[in-house]
Amino acid sequence: MKILHTSDLHLGQQLFEYDRSEEQQDFLRQLCHWVAAEQPDALIVSGDVFHYCSPSAAAQRLYTDALVEFHETCPSMQIIITAGNHDSSSKLEINRNLWKYAGVTVVGSIRRDEAGQVDLERHIVEVKNGCGELKGYVIALPHVYPQNFPALDEEVPREERQSHFIQTLLNRVKERNQGNLPVVLMAHLALMGSDITGQDDGRGGMEYTDIRLMGEGYDYLALGHIHFPQTLPGGRARYCGSPLPVSFDESYGHSVSLVELAAHGAMPEVRTLPVRNAWPLKVLPLQAVPLEEALEVLQAIPDEEKMYVQLHVRIQDVPPAYCMERAYELTRGKQCRFCRYKWEREVVETQKEITELDVDRLQTFSPLQVAAIYYQDKFQRDIAPEMLDMLEEAVKRVRSQEEE
Repeated sequence: MKILHTSDLHLGQQLFEYDRSEEQQDFLRQLCHWVAAEQPDALIVSGDVFHYCSPSAAAQRLYTDALVEFHETCPSMQIIITAGNHDSSSKLEINRNLWKYAGVTVVGSIRRDEAGQVDLERHIVEVKNGCGELKGYVIALPHVYPQNFPALDEEVPREERQSHFIQTLLNRVKERNQGNLPVVLMAHLALMGSDITGQDDGRGGMEYTDIRLMGEGYDYLALGHIHFPQTLPGGRARYCGSPLPVSFDESYGHSVSLVELAAHGAMPEVRTLPVRNAWPLKVLPLQAVPLEEALEVLQAIPDEEKMYVQLHVRIQDVPPAYCMERAYELTRGKQCRFCRYKWEREVVETQKEITELDVDRLQTFSPLQVAAIYYQDKFQRDIAPEMLDMLEEAVKRVRSQEEE
């Protein structure tokens, strides 16, 4: 069984209020090219289809047009999509029944049937080729917080429901897998020990799961949620990574994974398909320089070159006034998009002895002395006399109010 594995598309994301639809559409065209060239049995998207839980009409058109084009390019290919923590499960599933006619299975959440039982079958997808021959199984698990997994057995403690749910699905597939066919498990979560380079681990409620809780019986664990592409120890679990960087901190190559599985029990063969980014995110220059030099770098960018720019600037204390306006003015008429400054404070060596302070000694200082010590420690320079005058006036007013 051959699968294309992608995740974390984040369609509709705006980067510093800039519309990213052009580069996202360019990625979807590249993905369609790989579909045509590789003719995979399945295309799987492991969560975070959209960046916002209420995607714009334009983002939804990107999504629907791409799915139709994928199906027309390779009608025998099955497309399996799960919801991530950025997605609204109900909105992602709204056309679930209609999408079946295009070979698309969408799993946004865990549901119960009319009898109140958890519908496990909706998570098990049989992957078949154009002749109807069974090629393998995909277990589609959407993003679910560990504490929200339903109880399949009242005897199972709440903290074990996640692993019990996943293993139950794997056991069901094992029972019907008489042909020893490959088994793929999809999940959108963060596994312990994974590399989160460039990613804020607090954003979106990042929680970490021990890979042992993912059960036994899968040949490939197709992961989403972490944007840095990586194969975890053991060789069966992989984050394909986001196809496009969502921030300047994701300064590494982005890709899609092409995975081939010979049979159940065999190791997956993974090939990385690098994504060409039509609008790269660049920090210029690599080493921090004074503001004027950084602005010269920005001005020198060719008018027709597309990129998002973060200027790397070295300063001594606070950012200069009107620095944003100056950068925006220099990009007028250019294709590049200025986003922000990356400030790097200049460390000024001082010969002054660092004063060791304890609480008792600190209480003997005046507010102005405390402010001067703090400013020196923060900015490695003396506080301006004018600022001290303002602070002194503020202290006098506070004291006069306390005496009234």
